[in-house]
Amino acid sequence: MSKNKLNGLTKIKRLTLICFVSLLIVSTLFMLFVFGILPVKNSDDFPGIYYMNYDVSTLSDSETHQQIKYGYQLFNETPKYMGPDIDNPEMVYQDNRLACKNCHLNSGTKPYSVPLIGIIQRFPQFRGRENKIGTIEERINGCMERSMNGRALPANSKEMHALVKYLEWLSRYAPEDGKIEGQGFVKIEIPNRAVNLDNGKQVFEKNCIVCHTSSGLGMIKPNSYTYDYPPLWGNDSYNNGAGMTRVITAAQFIKANMPLGTTYQFPVLTDEEAYDVAGYINQQLRPQKANTEKDFPDKKKKPVSTPYPPYADTFSVEQHQKGPFQPIMEYYKKTYNLTKNN
Repeated sequence: MSKNKLNGLTKIKRLTLICFVSLLIVSTLFMLFVFGILPVKNSDDFPGIYYMNYDVSTLSDSETHQQIKYGYQLFNETPKYMGPDIDNPEMVYQDNRLACKNCHLNSGTKPYSVPLIGIIQRFPQFRGRENKIGTIEERINGCMERSMNGRALPANSKEMHALVKYLEWLSRYAPEDGKIEGQGFVKIEIPNRAVNLDNGKQVFEKNCIVCHTSSGLGMIKPNSYTYDYPPLWGNDSYNNGAGMTRVITAAQFIKANMPLGTTYQFPVLTDEEAYDVAGYINQQLRPQKANTEKDFPDKKKKPVSTPYPPYADTFSVEQHQKGPFQPIMEYYKKTYNLTKNN
C-alpha cells in the first residue's frame, strides 16, 4: 500500500475517533442535565430548570412516591381515571377526553406552555375570575370544570392529593417565589385589526390538520381513553369558559408550541398567523359552560378577549371574540386606568 493511502487511512481513523469522543462527551453532558446531576445556569435561551430530573420512573415505591406516580398518571391519562368512558360513574369528573398534558406540554415541563414548575410556590394566589385568593386545589378544579368540561374533584380525594403531590414534585427545584423563565405564555404583537378567519383557516389547513385532522376533532390513541392529538373544538374539547377560548391567550400558546415540535426559540408561525388561527379555532362550536355570567365578579378584571358577556364596557361580544382589541384596551386604560392585554 502506498504511503499516501496509509496517510489517508490514518486521517480517517483520527477523524472517526474525534467524532466518537465528541459524541460521547455531548451525550454524557446531556444525560447529566436530564437527570439533574449537572444543573444548567438559567438564561433566556437555555433555562436550566427545565433540564432537571422530572422522570417519575426514577422514584422508589415509597408511599409518597406512589402518590407522585399516580398524579403523573392522572396528569397524562386523565380520562382513563376520570373520563366519561370509565365503569364507575362516581369517578367520572370530566365530560370530555382531554388530558392535563394536552395544554401543559411535556407533562407540565415545557417552557411557555403554562409549565407547572413552581406552581406550588405561587399559591395561594389571587384569581380575577373568582375575585378572591384561591388555593392550588381550587385552581385544579377550575381546569376540571372548564378545560375538562366536568365537575370539581373533592379536595380530600385520592386524586386531588395525587395531583398536588405531582405538582409539588415538579416544583421542588423552583425558587421560593415560584417564578421561573418560560412561565405562562410568550408575549406576541397583537395585530391592530380583527381576526382574519379566512387566513386562520388557511393557517390551520397548512399547519394543523396533520395532527388535529381536517375536522379539528383530533386523533385518539388506539385502544385508549386519551388523545394523541387533542380535538380543538367539538364535544371532546374545552368549553367556552376555559382560558384557551380567549383569542390572545390561544395565540400566545400557539406561537410558542405549534405546530408540534415548535419551541419559543424557534417559532414556526408569525404573530399574525398565530392570532388568526387562534381566532378561527375559537369560532368553532364547543361545549358551553353554565353560569359564565358569574365569572369575574369585578368585570373590570375580565380579560379583553373573554368570549362571553357581561363586560364593563359597551363593545360588542363579536369584538371581544375577534377584535380589534386595541380600542378595548385603550378604553380600560382611559376609563379605569387599567392596562389589559388578554
